[in-house]
Amino acid sequence: MALTKVTSGAVTGLATSATTDTTDASNITTGTIPTARLDSTLDLSSKTVTLPAASVTAHATNPTKASIEALGIDLPAADLTGTIADARFPSTLPAISGANLTDIDAATVSATDPDNPAQGDMWFDTTGNAMKVWSGSGWDQLSNKFSATGGTETTYSSGGITYKVHTFTSSGTFTAKASGSVDYLVVAGGGSGGGEFIGGGGGAGGMLTASGFSVSASQYTVVIGGGAPGATQTGSDGATSSFAGITAVGGGGGGSHRGVYSGRAGGSGGGGTQAGGLKGSGTSGQGNAGGGSLYAAGAGGGGKGAAGIVGAGQGSYTYGQAGVDGGVGEASTISGSSVFYAGGGGGGQRNSYGVPRGNGGNGGGGQGGSQTVAGSTAGAINTGGGSGGVGQAAGNSAAGGSGIVIIRYAV
Repeated sequence: MALTKVTSGAVTGLATSATTDTTDASNITTGTIPTARLDSTLDLSSKTVTLPAASVTAHATNPTKASIEALGIDLPAADLTGTIADARFPSTLPAISGANLTDIDAATVSATDPDNPAQGDMWFDTTGNAMKVWSGSGWDQLSNKFSATGGTETTYSSGGITYKVHTFTSSGTFTAKASGSVDYLVVAGGGSGGGEFIGGGGGAGGMLTASGFSVSASQYTVVIGGGAPGATQTGSDGATSSFAGITAVGGGGGGSHRGVYSGRAGGSGGGGTQAGGLKGSGTSGQGNAGGGSLYAAGAGGGGKGAAGIVGAGQGSYTYGQAGVDGGVGEASTISGSSVFYAGGGGGGQRNSYGVPRGNGGNGGGGQGGSQTVAGSTAGAINTGGGSGGVGQAAGNSAAGGSGIVIIRYAV
C-alpha cells in the first residue's frame, strides 16, 4: 500500500511512540518528548554546543568561580594547568600591612620595649641585639646572650672568653636587659688618717667580690662611697659603696695624738697612735684591723689583704719613732688587668731623727707624714685606699680614696 504525506491535522500517538522517520526533524513539529524517550546520559563528544551570546558575554570578561559554576561547568584539577596571562593580574598589587595579617603576632623592633605587653608578645631589642618575649612579669631573652647598660662600658678577652665590663667611678644605674649572672667588685671609700701631731693611718674601704651573681631584668642603683675628708684630729670614716643589695663598709679613721688614740672600726680599721692606741677592727669578709700603737708613732691602717702593722717602740722618745706601713690591699682582674684595691694608709712619724714615715699599703693607701713633710698623702681615688696619718706636725690629714664598683659578664 502506498503512503500518503500528511499535510494537515496531527499525528496521533507521537507522544508515546516513535515515528518511523528518525532523520527528518520536520516530522516532529509539536508536543513534548517524554523523559523516558531520552537517554539518561547525553553523549556530546562528537557534537558542537552553541551557547547563547548573552551567556558568553556575561562570563567572558571577568570570570569568577560563581559565574563558572552558574554555567554548570565543573573543571577537574587536571585541567587547571598552564600559565595565567599577565593581563589577568592588576598592574599594582595591594599593600600588605599588619592589619591585613590576622592571627599573626608581629614582633616589635625597637630600641625600647613596647608599652602594655601581653604574655607571649615578642620584641627585638636593637640596642642589645637580642630577641625577647614577655613572660607576663618581665622580658625574657631568647638566647644565652646577656646585655646591660650603665657606667663606663669596655670589653676584653681572656682565656677565649670575651667579657663586657661596666665600671662605675661615680654613682649611677646598672640596667640589666634580661635575667643573667654577673661578676662584681664593690669597694667602699677609704678612711682618713689621724691629724694634728702624729696620727695612725686610715683604714681601707671594705672590698667585696663574687662571681655568678644572679640579676633579673631590672635597674640597679650603684652607689660609690666617697673617701673620708681629712681630719684635724681623729680620722673620719669613708662612705659605703653598694650594688644590688651588696654593701661594702667605709674604712675606719686613724687615731690621733690630739684626739682619740685608737683607730676607728670600718671595712678595714684605722691605725692607733701614741702608747696604748688600739687598732680599729675590720669587717669580716671585707677587710682587716688596723695596727695598734705601742709608743708615740702612728700605726698603719688595715687593708683588704692584710692588717695594719703595729707601731712598736724603737728606742727612746729622744730618738723618735718611725711611722709604720699600712696593710696591703688585694688584687682583682675583673677589669681585664690585675689591679690592687683597698690598701691601708701609713702611720705618721714621731720626729725626723732618721726614721721613716709609714708607707701606704699596695692598693691606694696614702703615705704618712713626718716632722718635715707637712700633712700626709691622700688615698688614691677609686681604690678605697686609706690616707696616711699626720707626722709630728700641725695640720690636717689628707682625704681617703673614693670607692669603685665594677661589674662584668661574658658576651
